[in-house]
Amino acid sequence: MIDKLITMGGGEPSLQLADVTTALTTALTALKAVDPSPAYRVVGTSAALLQGVHLPVGDIDLLVAQRENVDTFAAALSSFPCLHAASWLPEASQYYVNYDVDGVDVGMSTVEKQADSDGMECVGRGPWRHYVLVECGSHRIPVVRLELRLVTELLRDRPDRYEPLLDHMSVHGFDAELLQQAMNVRRLSAERQRLVQDRLAHSSSSGTSAEQALRDRSPG
Repeated sequence: MIDKLITMGGGEPSLQLADVTTALTTALTALKAVDPSPAYRVVGTSAALLQGVHLPVGDIDLLVAQRENVDTFAAALSSFPCLHAASWLPEASQYYVNYDVDGVDVGMSTVEKQADSDGMECVGRGPWRHYVLVECGSHRIPVVRLELRLVTELLRDRPDRYEPLLDHMSVHGFDAELLQQAMNVRRLSAERQRLVQDRLAHSSSSGTSAEQALRDRSPG
């Protein structure tokens, strides 16, 4: 449990773990009353917070595969204030809806881009194959793995997000093969890959040192 308020880059307050778990529990309980077996993944910064990473979080993002899932979510949360009605966002290739659930922005969307790789956080098979289950109230929720989230934040150049992720992974370990795959697929710069290697060099990963595991799997 996070015991102090974090501030985000612009100075606005960040959500605490209790905010996220309460809003998620409320939203998922309402959703399951309509769809007993919803297929979704928690992505974004809230996915990292739910895995114990102390970082700024502004909202909750749920990823689904089909637009009808978004419409079902909208119907389930119709009693809450709607911040963005379900609609297609062509610039992002997303079908998206957003609600205020107990003061927390909770959004659900598709990401309708093609990708053969499973090394991306929100596109292709990545979020559906690489996730962990986290207890959240009466729910066990699937959240995207930190390796995929880290690469997203490195690409966005948000050190207030990727630094806490690196700190957490250096202590708790990580999947070196998945992380290297994600960095390669997203074409992360050699400079950023070296940063990751240096920061995670002394962490634990499967079978060998983290530094060697990453270097063994890097291109060339």
